[in-house]
Amino acid sequence: MLADHIRAQTPALIAAWRAAVVADPLCTTGDSLPRVQLEDHLPLWLAAFADILAAAPRAQVTSAAEAEAAEAHGLQRWQQGYDLHEVTREWGWLHRCLVATIEDFAAVHPELAASLLAEARTKLAEQISEAVSASAEKYFRLERIEATGSVTDLEQALADVRELEHRRAELWQQAAHDLRGNLGVVSNVAQGLTFADLPAGKRQDFLVLLRNNVRALQHLLDDVTALARLQAGQEVRRIEPFDAAEMLRGLADDLRPLADDRGLYLKAEGGPLLPVQGDRVKVRRIAQNLLLNALKYTDRGGVTVRWADTEASDDGRWFFLVEDTGPGFHAGPGAPIVDALSSATSGASGSGAAAADEDDRPVHQTRGEGIGLAIVKRLCDLLNATVELDSSEGQGTRVRVLVPRHYPGAMG
Repeated sequence: MLADHIRAQTPALIAAWRAAVVADPLCTTGDSLPRVQLEDHLPLWLAAFADILAAAPRAQVTSAAEAEAAEAHGLQRWQQGYDLHEVTREWGWLHRCLVATIEDFAAVHPELAASLLAEARTKLAEQISEAVSASAEKYFRLERIEATGSVTDLEQALADVRELEHRRAELWQQAAHDLRGNLGVVSNVAQGLTFADLPAGKRQDFLVLLRNNVRALQHLLDDVTALARLQAGQEVRRIEPFDAAEMLRGLADDLRPLADDRGLYLKAEGGPLLPVQGDRVKVRRIAQNLLLNALKYTDRGGVTVRWADTEASDDGRWFFLVEDTGPGFHAGPGAPIVDALSSATSGASGSGAAAADEDDRPVHQTRGEGIGLAIVKRLCDLLNATVELDSSEGQGTRVRVLVPRHYPGAMG
């Protein structure tokens, strides 16, 4: 009889429990939940409890079902952001509602034996205790899993920070090496120019070396300053309309004398106009660093910069690419520029950046590519641009940069 009464009163029981939980000032998380999510697995638990009160032949099975419902309740509450105190208070309110229901039933049926009601109260206390234990155990297990994951994430983050600091240290060491190299060339050339009997042809060669290395020093100092600002978070996007085709053609014209000095070609290919929105200065800096790097490592042939829109793919981006006929290196299509291009050039910087040979004759000195490529990566991150790289040994290298045509909230 009592079991049937519990089944019949289940909707009223849940309504009373829900009202008690909502009124509890210490149970605040449930206020934002829809009714179905707040009630969760309680109907299943109450059905299993009614079977236990009826002492049905399947009592052992329903007890397992009841424990499963309680554990599922703990999982649900953990996912919904409850703290454990709220979970246990919810079970306490359900206990009170069930006690009130049993007492009301006893008042209406005085013929029931006191022992039967006592047994019902004992079973209720046992099942509520088991439910609280199952919910809490599931909650604690999930918290331990989350804590373990957090520790793993923190360890990985610490390893990433250490790797980042290591890379930064290597960049600054390379910058210092390149600065010393360029200054060594300038010093040697300046000393050579003081020789009174220096032939006119040799003096002209020395002046060319001096000009080239002073220019390289200026580029390197600009790179060091730019990288420091980027790492300090002092650079911001300055979005405005500009013609990307005009900008890239002008950049190629500016760098063509450097290519001519090395006996290389520098081609600029693309449509006559490419109106976009973006940070013109930063996009130009990305292209300039890639072009200078390509010119540095290309001995024969030359370098080409191309640009185009990507309207055919409707992805809202335009692109430019820098392609050289240099030695290339082993890298699959789309390889990350930091992992592939930086590592490929870092081994070459020693041979291409010597300050002077063994008998102190000045030699050609070029800028450090590691700093330049680090700037490329950081500027691309700032502009939401994507860098793709394709290179193979003996076949040259191609770097493609995909840049958004528009930025949310930008004017124009």
